[in-house]
Amino acid sequence: MDKKKAVLHIGDQKIDFDILSGTLGYDVIDVSSLSKHDYFTYDPGFLSTAACESKITYIDGEKGILLYRGYPIDQLAKHSTFLEVCYLLLNGELPSKEQYAEFSKAVTHHSLIHEQIRNFFNGFRRDAHPMAVMVGVVGALSAFYHDRLDIKNPEHRKTCALRLVAKMPTIAAMCYKYSIGQPFMPPQNRLSYAGNYLHMMFATPCEETVPNPVLVRALDRIFILHADHEQNASTSTVRLAGSTGANPYACISAGIGALWGPAHGGANEAVLNMLHEIGDVSKIDKFIARAKNPKDSFRLMGFGHRVYKNYDPRAKVMRETCHEVLEALGAHNDPIFKLAMALEKIALEDDYFVEKKLYPNVDFYSGITLSALGIPTNMFTVIFALARTIGWVAHWNEMISSPYRLGRPRQLYTGPTERPYVVINNRP
Repeated sequence: MDKKKAVLHIGDQKIDFDILSGTLGYDVIDVSSLSKHDYFTYDPGFLSTAACESKITYIDGEKGILLYRGYPIDQLAKHSTFLEVCYLLLNGELPSKEQYAEFSKAVTHHSLIHEQIRNFFNGFRRDAHPMAVMVGVVGALSAFYHDRLDIKNPEHRKTCALRLVAKMPTIAAMCYKYSIGQPFMPPQNRLSYAGNYLHMMFATPCEETVPNPVLVRALDRIFILHADHEQNASTSTVRLAGSTGANPYACISAGIGALWGPAHGGANEAVLNMLHEIGDVSKIDKFIARAKNPKDSFRLMGFGHRVYKNYDPRAKVMRETCHEVLEALGAHNDPIFKLAMALEKIALEDDYFVEKKLYPNVDFYSGITLSALGIPTNMFTVIFALARTIGWVAHWNEMISSPYRLGRPRQLYTGPTERPYVVINNRP
């Protein structure tokens, strides 16, 4: 069968392009040869551009589908663990019992960080945003773990992946401890991945603490739900940085920087800020009216999604988890949580929200849940970065493992045409 072709007519010129088909999703027109004809495509925001081929994650925004390596996100979140999902994203298949035990042990024993890294924190102000600290510390890891940085060596890439996944919770917890002036808590090999993170966040040398199993499971689900999300801004940043041949720690640091933006990873932090701005259930109608007013710049954060034009599949699981946590903590009567639940009810029933499909998304519920767990608002994006590290690493490894090209987007230039330089004394 002949390949499907797309034909572009420009005046008398005719240009043929191959049409590529994936296993799922829309067909893709391969325009990579267009530059040979002295043309480029113009696609701000990359709304219609596939910059790579990938086998990791699939999203159908119209139908509300998210698959990790073919597995529906709700099944993974309900029945799997974060470390099992990490193995899946890195290796393409779910592990056997033996593979899972070996992988879990490797991650556990890579969770300690080099003792000198502790000194890095002293260079930051105590009130520095934790994401600023994360960008710096993660980027510096290559200075301490430069023994296995040959990105062409699969074993080196595997070690880097394990180190990043293992050390991210330790670094994230250290960011928090540093900001409040408490001593760093070392990781505990006896605890699960999520349980260990909660221990490093909230335990002190003064007393032994045992994380609540309900809260541990909730955090593990949050990690799973945020592990990957196809070619989003931060993942694309990691791939672009990786295309230069940069070491993986530098690439992940670049991804953390991209994730920090309020339009990306900062959305769940924005949800809590919005709830505090509204302040009380009695003021909801006023803010709903503002959200419906096209002339008002106020936006309800945590509703709708750029990709999902249906219900965010992650939100369904996150909603259940959110209510489990509130129930376990007896927090349903907290004013902020009552306000959030009232907003949720309006969004699911109000014609304006239903018609525009502005359903509560994963950021809405994860922000509420993280707040209930006792995690401060400025740490929300750090949690996101911790979870998304495995997705970044999987995409970086996939790209480096295959033939790839240096990323070099083009532009539509609209600046001045060539003009002569005028010395300063002769300028008007």
